[in-house]
Amino acid sequence: MDTRIEGNILTPAGFVHGDIVLDGPQVATLDGTPVALPLPGAPIVLPGFIDPHVHGGGGRDVMEAGDAIATIARLHARHGTTAFLATTMTAPLPEIEAALQATRGHCLQRVAGGARCLGVHLEGPFINPERLGAQPDFAVQGTVESVQALARIAPIRLITLAPERPGHMALIAPLREAGFRVQIGHSNGRYEQGREALDCGASGFTHLFNAMSPLHHREPGMVGAALAHAEYAELIPDLLHVHPGAIRVALRSIPGLFCVTDATAAAGMPDGEYRLGRHVVHKCLGGVRLADGTLAGSALTMDQALRHLVQIGLLLEDASRRVSTLAAEFLGLPDRGRIAPGAWADLVLLDGDLQVRRVVVEGDEIDLDV
Repeated sequence: MDTRIEGNILTPAGFVHGDIVLDGPQVATLDGTPVALPLPGAPIVLPGFIDPHVHGGGGRDVMEAGDAIATIARLHARHGTTAFLATTMTAPLPEIEAALQATRGHCLQRVAGGARCLGVHLEGPFINPERLGAQPDFAVQGTVESVQALARIAPIRLITLAPERPGHMALIAPLREAGFRVQIGHSNGRYEQGREALDCGASGFTHLFNAMSPLHHREPGMVGAALAHAEYAELIPDLLHVHPGAIRVALRSIPGLFCVTDATAAAGMPDGEYRLGRHVVHKCLGGVRLADGTLAGSALTMDQALRHLVQIGLLLEDASRRVSTLAAEFLGLPDRGRIAPGAWADLVLLDGDLQVRRVVVEGDEIDLDV
């Protein structure tokens, strides 16, 4: 591919009109003239999207094991995602182990034509059975030893747990000390328990508002703890999981609010029937649901997430931070989620309608027509 990319480039200091020179998988130089708004007629160049919560895509599910991750990585790359966390479902331990075993190799070697799998988001089984959402009913009590055993199979970067479950509050500090990030999620805990979990070292909240005790003015719940005290939280901006008004509340309350897709196998696919872990889910009218109507992940891709954020009133620069930079900061990745010399050459080029026209992952051009 051409190692020089020209356009309206979003830098950490704002937009410039100029060019980027790539040196293999990294940005070598960046030159340009600052502009208040992207100039018409030139592509908009944003940092590649980073998605810490991906269950599937292209008809495949992480829990299938086998070669599912390759399909998932390629599908999301075509929609501008350059790095992601493969996200598990609550399941019997052997099924989780099989999914991690299948993911391991793709964490070590990026799939050709696909996004970088940064590691695993272990969403369950350490959750509250009262707040399963679309998770299968195989919740168990966690231990540091059980997490470390799983992490020996594949790199686990993020763990969702319900801190109110027996023994879980005491898990947070040792997990954090061992290098894992912990998110509060699938939780029926009280506000006070959410605040205590943050004090113990929990980093944020999994799909804010969904599958957690809601805000009431006399019982603030986990949502209240997040809005009052969280530095980071993830949110699904498909405009089905969370009303735009609630998104605005979260934006005013949580400095590091970042967006995830919670994408299932239905992402990038027509309406129909798909798998989500042990569940059969149905994609219809843009949503993914269990047979009883419960939302079950999404069919969202990160380019759609960006457009939704702009649609509800965010400036493009802010929307880009929410689908890229803030997730990189949350995961401790200073060389991703930004366009700057020395950073990974992870880029998404958009037209004036914010449609994806080119994607570069670690310096490699992605074929959007596959």
